[in-house]
Amino acid sequence: MHLRKQAEARENQLSPHAAKAADYADTRAVAEPPCEVRTAFQRDCHRIVHSKSFRRLRGKTQVFLWPEGDHYRTRLTHCMEVGQIARTLARAMNLNEDLTEAIALGHDLGHTAFGHAGEGILQKLHPQGFRHEQQSLRVVEHLERDGRGLNLTEPVRDGILNHSKGAGPLLNVPAERLPKTLEGQLVRLSDLIAYINHDLDDAVRARVIDPRELPASFDAILGDTHSGRLTFLIKDVVENTHLDAFPRIAMSATAAEALEDVRRFLYERVYYNDTVHCEFKKATKLVERLWEFFMSDLTRFYKDYWPSALRDGIPEDDVRDFIAGMTDAYAATTFQKIYTPRRWYIY
Repeated sequence: MHLRKQAEARENQLSPHAAKAADYADTRAVAEPPCEVRTAFQRDCHRIVHSKSFRRLRGKTQVFLWPEGDHYRTRLTHCMEVGQIARTLARAMNLNEDLTEAIALGHDLGHTAFGHAGEGILQKLHPQGFRHEQQSLRVVEHLERDGRGLNLTEPVRDGILNHSKGAGPLLNVPAERLPKTLEGQLVRLSDLIAYINHDLDDAVRARVIDPRELPASFDAILGDTHSGRLTFLIKDVVENTHLDAFPRIAMSATAAEALEDVRRFLYERVYYNDTVHCEFKKATKLVERLWEFFMSDLTRFYKDYWPSALRDGIPEDDVRDFIAGMTDAYAATTFQKIYTPRRWYIY
């Protein structure tokens, strides 16, 4: 019994618009024999889950830095929520669930410590800037497994690189800015649906905002509960995507406008809230000081901090890779060891 071939045969029953693992098995950067049990996309998903960078996501900020409560999201739980939304959508549209899960679980592997505060300062410090989606691709292509990378298939790499929505409009996006597969497009939209809803949920839990302050259109259109909003948005995407007529993931203008209203509200009231933002300022300075320390003595950096650095570009690339891979706790501990005096006892 050849389990992989059975799984590939089942994929032939998917939508004609779905990506089939057998069609992309030979798109890895380094050719390798197929697995007897798993399809190429299943194998990619497992490689991501078992990677060191995936495990580190549990120690990286989503919105709130080191909150005292146990129920706030981390970058890891965010990826898991994106994966569940994307798989639900893929199942409803008869697309490839394994591909959506692989992209969803790997899309934020390159995120820095301290969330977007870390990303923002690295963007200023590195000569070529910094984008977490580009760093995520670098992680899976080069940094994992001691420089060998995870050797993922092309659709997974493409979905990771092109998952970020950016600051532009939600709808009417040029095709060249979208993932090449519909599964990648699902993850891109699921990422937005997930973080808007769970960041709102965490902000209410933290009492940064009062639910009564939300835009009037939000509750009226999307609903007033977390699960209700997710249900509405998933149904809206399914009902407004017509793959045979126009092979692109879509949603209604009404739902898209409501999401944009809440995203703007979150930026104004949560992401740049004084209580939250003051800690981000500290985190920004911490990352900046680490950068200055490592760049000021590269000999020590390569000897004491990262002897296995790739050194495949300028030194700033290695320092960027090292800092971007840090968890919040490791970054803070490293900073303390470097800059905080230790007590000295005489016996």
